[in-house]
Amino acid sequence: MSPLHSYIIFFSLLMTILLQSSTTSSQSNLCRSSCGNIPINYPFSIDDGCGSPYYRHMLICSDNDTKLELRTPSGKYPVKSISYSDPHLLVSDPFMWNCQDRDNFRPTRSFSIDSSTHFTVSPQNDYLFFNCNTDKVIVEPKPLFCERFPDRCDSSCDSSSYLCRHLPECGSALGSRVSCCSYYPKATQSLRLMLQDCATYTSVYWRSTGVENAPYDQFPEYGIRVDYEFPVTMKCLLCQETTKGGGVCGFNTRTRDFLCLCKQGNVTTYCKDPSLVNHKRVGAIAGTVTAVSAAGAIGVAGGVYWYLRKVRANAPVTCGVQSNENRIF
Repeated sequence: MSPLHSYIIFFSLLMTILLQSSTTSSQSNLCRSSCGNIPINYPFSIDDGCGSPYYRHMLICSDNDTKLELRTPSGKYPVKSISYSDPHLLVSDPFMWNCQDRDNFRPTRSFSIDSSTHFTVSPQNDYLFFNCNTDKVIVEPKPLFCERFPDRCDSSCDSSSYLCRHLPECGSALGSRVSCCSYYPKATQSLRLMLQDCATYTSVYWRSTGVENAPYDQFPEYGIRVDYEFPVTMKCLLCQETTKGGGVCGFNTRTRDFLCLCKQGNVTTYCKDPSLVNHKRVGAIAGTVTAVSAAGAIGVAGGVYWYLRKVRANAPVTCGVQSNENRIF
């Protein structure tokens, strides 16, 4: 066997080892479980291949793993908290009015959620609009207006809103020159239309106190509550079960099929599945090739290229006739 044939065989074996070692390594240790002080649990993730594919690339963790943001069609918004028992996120919008602004209204933009995702803007939000054009917007005390015009009740902006009279954290922030009314847009388009005729707006979410038998069970807090669907599957429950290995629910990044991410590798069932005991390797998330493996492959390919050039340079010229001395393959 010629040195070149030996080198080609060695190259093929090395490439196989590199690819197998890179694609069979477990991803469970790559699934970060927090961003700042916010826990990241199923169905969410900040690493591709972890969590549910429903929320792939929706959360971003930046600033050295300290800042969590939600990605939407209208921009990226800081996440203040995530509730897993009452499925929702609380996000803030830096463009919305806040107490420090007082009557200095900055340019704003409407918050929106992609309707094709498994997120929805919660009906528990109250929107407050400031200095609306009364020629374009119906600004009236809602109870009285609805009694007089029941067919136009839903389209009115309530100037007698409790929140307008008791702004959270800054009850006296607005002067007499600023008008306020409360309105809940039923669609993103309605919100955009309101902002065309109002100076700015803010969102207030009614948060539960979590205290039983308290005089008030909710209190207002600035922010936008975004509800989400919690996809529960038997495969994920089995994967997470501690007696079955305590894996992490994830998915194949190429096919989006379910995977249970385990310390010894990634499987389609659960980590301690008896049918996998005799297997030395288990399947992994597709498309994950480590930088070390890629660099190794490039280095080997470079060696083959250099060797072939050397062989061609030293091969005898036979006017196009291939012989055993100048044969490449």
